[in-house]
Amino acid sequence: MTGIILFGIFAVLLIIGVPVAFALGCATMAAIVFSPEITITTAVIAQRLFGGLDSTSLMAIAFFVLAGNLMTKGGISRRLVDLANSMVGGVRGGMSLALVLASAFFAALSGSAPATVIAIGSMLYADMVRIGYPKERTAGLLVVAGGLGPVIPPSIIMVVYATMTGASVGDMFKSGMLIGITIMAALMAIVLYLAHKENWPKADMKITPGEFANNFFKAIPALLLPIIILGGIYSGLLTPTESASVAVVWALIAGMFIYKEIKPKDLVPIILDSAKSAAMVLFIVATSTAFSWLFTYSGISKMLIDTIIGMHLNAVMFCFIVAIILLLFGTFLEGIATAVLLVPVLWPIASSLGINVVHFGMIVCISNVIGTMTPPVAVNIFSAASVSKLKMGDISKGEIPFFIGYLFVFFAVVFVPAISTFLVK
Repeated sequence: MTGIILFGIFAVLLIIGVPVAFALGCATMAAIVFSPEITITTAVIAQRLFGGLDSTSLMAIAFFVLAGNLMTKGGISRRLVDLANSMVGGVRGGMSLALVLASAFFAALSGSAPATVIAIGSMLYADMVRIGYPKERTAGLLVVAGGLGPVIPPSIIMVVYATMTGASVGDMFKSGMLIGITIMAALMAIVLYLAHKENWPKADMKITPGEFANNFFKAIPALLLPIIILGGIYSGLLTPTESASVAVVWALIAGMFIYKEIKPKDLVPIILDSAKSAAMVLFIVATSTAFSWLFTYSGISKMLIDTIIGMHLNAVMFCFIVAIILLLFGTFLEGIATAVLLVPVLWPIASSLGINVVHFGMIVCISNVIGTMTPPVAVNIFSAASVSKLKMGDISKGEIPFFIGYLFVFFAVVFVPAISTFLVK
């Protein structure tokens, strides 16, 4: 009965359009109030909400969001696009290659998929269409390349996962860096194939060493941000939270005093926008924690674990089934909500099967990124539609070859644990 009330009300609230965080909280409260099997009071919800946020690692989320917004508003996108163009812009389909490369650069700053889509799309999409790139293909590439945001560190969802499982944030970031570069290479290979097959434009531009050096010099303050974040963590000098806070200081210095595109009057809107974004993430984490706790307290979690163990799955098949479940959840549920909802249930089973915590984490993180590209809840497609003014159906068709490449890398990660653990052993 508890499970029916818990998931039934949650599903109904999602269908009628209630925000995920409120749907999780209301479903938890309803199950406590109306289920005859539950004898605790609703006061436990408040305790679990605060308990879910009682982690210093989660403070890094707010700092990462603020650092990303400061760099976005500080003129960083244009410098990264110019640098990417000067590296790969002279071949057929070169601006599409630059789009992928710029998305990778920006991913190392923002950690957000939709932010990457909007920032890079607003800089490149209109110019690419104007010189002859196919609209649907370009918008589709933008959707999938934006998926590098939460994979290449820093990554908000990796911080959330590490907080729940005790995994090392630094190890998660190392693994994400390797996999992100692999995805970037796969997307570039597909771009080169389609560019020649569909005769995409070839720029006449010839970048001289002097121009490349100039663009690289201008992008140095931006490129230093991921070095500060990752260097601080990997060296052991800074925790992830401390590294993120130092990144905020550097982003502020770069935006105000180096690029000079952030004025004092801009700071309040940037801080408010960052606070709203971070609050949304943390509220989902808090209510998901209460939901997951009741899921475990009621015994539903044990029943599920016993059922899966009774199937006598090996580690590979378990990872495959989890990947499919996460992909299905990702089509209708926001990524962090999916992770906080399912990881407390699935990770103990994965651990009992000897699955590496980083390997399992990469399955969770990448599958949730794929959810941003798959309707109906596809924030990357929504973001690309706002930039391109195309219909979602047209964008979905355009993304198919790039999406297949992304899926190929994902299932390689699922079936080959060494891809995730190569840099962390």
